[in-house]
Amino acid sequence: MKWRSDQSGMFSNGRRRALRILGAGGIVAGALSLGAVEPAFAAPGTPQPAEKVSETLQRLFGGRPLQPAEDRIKFEAPTIAENGSVVPLRVESSLPMAPDKYVKRIYIITDKNRRPLNASFGFTPEAGKASIGTNIRLAESSDVRVVAEMSDGTLYEAKREVKVTIGGCGG
Repeated sequence: MKWRSDQSGMFSNGRRRALRILGAGGIVAGALSLGAVEPAFAAPGTPQPAEKVSETLQRLFGGRPLQPAEDRIKFEAPTIAENGSVVPLRVESSLPMAPDKYVKRIYIITDKNRRPLNASFGFTPEAGKASIGTNIRLAESSDVRVVAEMSDGTLYEAKREVKVTIGGCGG
């Protein structure tokens, strides 16, 4: 009988320890997600809470100029989004996808979100065409930018204003 009580006691202590660790991890994760604390392990170039658009552009592209995309990027976004939690976007590029020059990344950046970089998509020449379709969240009415980064470092930008009528992020 004594052996069983020792064994169940060991299991109980292990379970308590696991619950303490999970609880502590949950508290830390919650504090990080709310921006209450900043991670000490954040690598240089990692977006910080409440980062400004100018800081995001500097972090991603340094001082490289953004050229107007004109007819090189077809960017579809609603003029008015009824719900900021789900804003559909479609991006199609007519930029080259040759082995020596191709669209390396497409970034979606919103001016008035707490963290402006919404998404980043990587491509290789084997993709044949750089196009994406996705949904983003908008905290409020804002300009939405699409930046195509070429393999040679050239940047092309297309921008649209999207007005959010209700909700914003999560509402």
